[in-house]
Amino acid sequence: MSFLFAQLTRFGLLQARACAFAVCMFAGFALSMAVPLPIARYDALLIYAVAVTALFWALRLETGREIAAIAGFHVVGLAFELFKVRMGSWSYPGPGWTVVWGVPLYSGFMYAAVGSYIVRAWRLFDLGLTNYRPWAVTAVAIAIYANFLTHHWLPDLRIPLAVLLIAVTWGTWVHFTVGERRPRLPLALSFLFIGFFLWVAENISTLFDAWRYPHQTEVWALVHPAKLGAWALLVTVSFVLVAMWKGPGRRKGAGPSG
Repeated sequence: MSFLFAQLTRFGLLQARACAFAVCMFAGFALSMAVPLPIARYDALLIYAVAVTALFWALRLETGREIAAIAGFHVVGLAFELFKVRMGSWSYPGPGWTVVWGVPLYSGFMYAAVGSYIVRAWRLFDLGLTNYRPWAVTAVAIAIYANFLTHHWLPDLRIPLAVLLIAVTWGTWVHFTVGERRPRLPLALSFLFIGFFLWVAENISTLFDAWRYPHQTEVWALVHPAKLGAWALLVTVSFVLVAMWKGPGRRKGAGPSG
């Protein structure tokens, strides 16, 4: 029992380190609501997010190469935001100078936070993959991303794509290091776990008025649980980008499994 507690503690500490950028973003959301600001909140959040990124680089919490990769998530996420806000999926009702077509530029850093988590977790947990099918998973991830855009006009294919994702990741394991042990987890299940925590993070973010869904316009309400599944699917896009960048074949899950 003591060993299990120690392992859970190690795992929790590593997760906390991996989530450092996201935690900083939550802190920024909370502080910007509590502290009087000399400029518009969205503008202040952009300056804050850039400053946090620079601090992470200066403290070597993230390398220059990792910052460049995370910047890619920022660009992809910002493009996604521009489209989804235009379609009315959610909104940013506050004012600001750094707002383009209804989307504040700081919003890209929320996707960068997801990218930062995956990049840092990959390094801190020394992730490795076995039986990973990069081309098949990448093709499904592209289809998932496209479906989040096209379902406004075409049939929503999330359920068939979820089934297809399970099929192409069947037998794929993600190995990670905690202490001296190297346990493993089905890749599809890891997507579900990350999706759950992103859904929790989304609830916290909307509570701090980072953005609003249509049903939260008048008063805050829980984000619909269906978004959990949406995040579990969407995170595959981030994962395959990092997998291609990292090169999963360099580590094949060697070492004792638990």
